[in-house]
Amino acid sequence: MNATQIKVALIGNPNVGKTSVFNELTGLNQQVGNYPGITVEKKQGVCKLSDSVKAKIIDLPGTYSLNASSIDENVVIELLLNKNDEDFPDVAVVVTEVENLKRNLLLFTQIKDLEIPAILVINMADRMKLKGIELDISLLEKELKTKIALISSRKKIGIDHLKDLILNYKNLSTEPCLNASSIDPDYFNNLRRAFPNQLLYKLWLVITQDVNFLNLERNEIKSSFTKSHADLKRLQQKETIKRYQFINDTLKLGQKIDVSKATDIRAKIDRVLTHKVFGYLIFFGILMLIFQFLFDWSSIPMDFIDETFANFSSLAKQQLPAGEFTNLISEGIIPGIGGIVIFIPQIAFLFLFISVLEESGYMSRVVFLMDKIMRKFGLSGKSIVPLISGTACAIPAIMSARNIENWKERLITILVTPFTTCSARLPVYAILISLIIPEKRLFGFLSLQGLTLMGLYLLGFGMAIFSAYLLNKFLKLSCKSYFVVEMPSYKIPMVKNVGINVLEKTKAFVTGAGKIILALSIILWYLGSHGLSDDFNNAEKIIVSQNQGKNISSEAFEDEVNAFKLENSYIGYMGKAIEPAIRPLGYDWKIGIAVVSSFAAREVFVGTLATIYSVGSHSEEETTIKNRMAAEIHPVTGKKVFNFATGISLLLFYAFAMQCISTLAIVKKETNSWKWPMIQLVFMSGFAYITALIAYQILK
Repeated sequence: MNATQIKVALIGNPNVGKTSVFNELTGLNQQVGNYPGITVEKKQGVCKLSDSVKAKIIDLPGTYSLNASSIDENVVIELLLNKNDEDFPDVAVVVTEVENLKRNLLLFTQIKDLEIPAILVINMADRMKLKGIELDISLLEKELKTKIALISSRKKIGIDHLKDLILNYKNLSTEPCLNASSIDPDYFNNLRRAFPNQLLYKLWLVITQDVNFLNLERNEIKSSFTKSHADLKRLQQKETIKRYQFINDTLKLGQKIDVSKATDIRAKIDRVLTHKVFGYLIFFGILMLIFQFLFDWSSIPMDFIDETFANFSSLAKQQLPAGEFTNLISEGIIPGIGGIVIFIPQIAFLFLFISVLEESGYMSRVVFLMDKIMRKFGLSGKSIVPLISGTACAIPAIMSARNIENWKERLITILVTPFTTCSARLPVYAILISLIIPEKRLFGFLSLQGLTLMGLYLLGFGMAIFSAYLLNKFLKLSCKSYFVVEMPSYKIPMVKNVGINVLEKTKAFVTGAGKIILALSIILWYLGSHGLSDDFNNAEKIIVSQNQGKNISSEAFEDEVNAFKLENSYIGYMGKAIEPAIRPLGYDWKIGIAVVSSFAAREVFVGTLATIYSVGSHSEEETTIKNRMAAEIHPVTGKKVFNFATGISLLLFYAFAMQCISTLAIVKKETNSWKWPMIQLVFMSGFAYITALIAYQILK
């Protein structure tokens, strides 16, 4: 017997704990995607309500009201207005938090006007005593014509009650809280007579916002009910005032706040964390600690993974019968996947720290603090969010720029965000830094490798700011948007929320990169172990003739044969073809192949080299990627390929180059033109080449 499924829309203002409620309801039964035709993140999950009933929970983007000012907010409105949408909810769960009920209830009263069964969730109930707050739940339920779940997602209080309310949603009243049409009775009565079969408040939202539903053409409504944009805005303001009057009257009866009982120290902490001097020093110190830990904490699991994959490769070669298939596994698949898996600890730690900063409420303070600097470079304050979130991945970061109302400011943010060091660069940085930067400590506790990594992150951020400044001058911004950021209460990060976020993001990184890596590893292995020329097919004979009269060991002979085959393979010819263009940067043809391959995704660089250097490898001492790269010698110069000059050149190239097809695709989608991603590709790659060239020529 199939279980009945209830569709539940989870709605709320930003920073009310909506994600925590979603996680408590769904656990790990979650999926992340995009809304059809739109790049706004869509989170869904399943919650078991009873033996026969499940709930499909749709976590909608945070919105302050149904008067949309961004594309994220528009997603909420479009879903709630379209009954034909597959995700149209049976019941809306509106999440609020106990400290900001007045502001949060505006959205709730609007949803009630849509006559959708709605449950009011008041979160963070565990903070009521701390804030000196008392609530009369029964009175609030009566006035708001709903059922209320007083919960604490942090302490898992009230979640079962919420599930019961969802299960029994059919008993909820769909009666509006107030008569919003009284702001202009004549206008709304005419609207009601013209469209008697349509819900009045839906009609009002269609008129005042750019949405097309109800099987009505927006132009048809506007032609019948012509009001100027200014008149409509005035009516919206009157509507908002009326709603707040109702909310104030309700809370006067149902909420008591005794300030004398409050023990809050938020204001005192804010004065320190947002201080014009100490605020920046604290933020810089936190960044420094993060990058120290990225190297120190992750070194043990990374070494273990490195050795494990090296052993897997050797074991496969020893135990499986000799042949093409065994070579594919031991020289292609295992080294390629190992070249990505090894960096999971560092990536997981990065997401861990970002999640903790967001969950604690500190990230909003950083956004507020940095806004003062950003405005000097022509960026909107809201641009800080994409730039900071770009340290995880440029794709969702670019999506988040949709919250910037001004088109030119949004465009500049989209164009400069890829300069911010994303997690895909981390594997490249980590392997190169470990090769060229010694494991030394400054002042006994500061890792030189950690400081180098932090420097690369700051370099990327600085380049993003500088590019924004140039674009601001070039595009001649004539208007500016105002920056508003909410300061949420400080919270101890919830282990469950942080854990799910780290797991989700790391999984997305590994599976997304893994598909590319696996495919490229197989292709590269084939190209590196096959060739059509007589030189490739007669490699052993040629090496024998070249070493006549010489006494060399069997291992050295095999190394020479393998190196000769690689040079004369398909991949060897490809590398040799591009070598003249990259030689001035200090790169040989092997590095060139890795650089070209990584245009699919930056993290492919390490996996590609792992595959190339493992082709024909027989020495157990040199089976790990790091050791193979460290031991690589240039045949002409006799020097190490990955020396300081080449390493710095590569680090700078990867810091600035646009090497992510997915990012280019998202930029095209967000700008609705190939013009801007092509400008991005040419400028960033050209700048990366010139910078890497100058660095190598100076340092060599």
